[in-house]
Amino acid sequence: MEFPILFLLISLFFFIDFCRAEEDLDDAFSSSSFSSFDQNFDVSWGHDHVLPLDHGGNMIQLTMDKFSGCGIMSKLKYGSGFFTMRLKLPERDSTAVVTTYYLHSHTPLHDEVDFEFLGGSKKTILQTNIYVDGIGGKEQRVHLWFDPTSNFHTYSLLWNPYQLVFYVDNIPIRVFKNNTRLGVGYPTQAMMIEGTLWNGEGWASNGKPINWRYGPFKAIYEGFKIEGCPLNGPTNSSHCGSSKYWWNGENYKELDHKQLRAYQHVRRKYVNYDYCRDRGRYPKAPLECQQQ
Repeated sequence: MEFPILFLLISLFFFIDFCRAEEDLDDAFSSSSFSSFDQNFDVSWGHDHVLPLDHGGNMIQLTMDKFSGCGIMSKLKYGSGFFTMRLKLPERDSTAVVTTYYLHSHTPLHDEVDFEFLGGSKKTILQTNIYVDGIGGKEQRVHLWFDPTSNFHTYSLLWNPYQLVFYVDNIPIRVFKNNTRLGVGYPTQAMMIEGTLWNGEGWASNGKPINWRYGPFKAIYEGFKIEGCPLNGPTNSSHCGSSKYWWNGENYKELDHKQLRAYQHVRRKYVNYDYCRDRGRYPKAPLECQQQ
């Protein structure tokens, strides 16, 4: 009878561990755990174009007009973590207007992880990208299954030693694995969390100009949630990969079954560009694409 009891105890241990992992992620997504702007962020540029919309600093409006855009930046750099922001994007025709939420190392050969929202006359496209040591070219584009200009939606990044996961409303839309053992670059530099609103004419709209009749353009940010390992230097430190941080635990080395099903659904229905499949740019698929 000892073996069934031992098996039961082991199963119970793994079940409890799984439930704790689910609770960690649920808490991270929960709006009740969001922070105020001043707690974690500062205005980085275009100071007169950034406006608090409430007395508690829980909601910030970024504005872009013919004279300037603007940006916000975290007070600290981080070497791993789970980062969340809620955004409501510019309304009406926002062709060539770019709204962003991203991580950036601000080093000569920088690491960067991007949510880039490319405005349009009919719909906004979400583009994600990853830079390692100054090299990007890893764009993927998603047609969102909702109107991101009509209400707030949640955008999150999980970054640990095993994977980068992009989430939209708690649904994983992109996974980039750490395949450094195969010679694939992976972000390891300490990065700041940023948000910007800027003029993307000539880059984000295939040459189409901004329709200033609908300006000035306004994006609203709230949430400002950071659960991260703070770092002072430009290079990641081993302690930011420690399992004492929940996002580095065993349960975050890969998607669970529920997340994987949701991820595969998004990939089938909503991804309309993937650099891995672009043989015009890459006649041979990049090495990380061959591992998918």
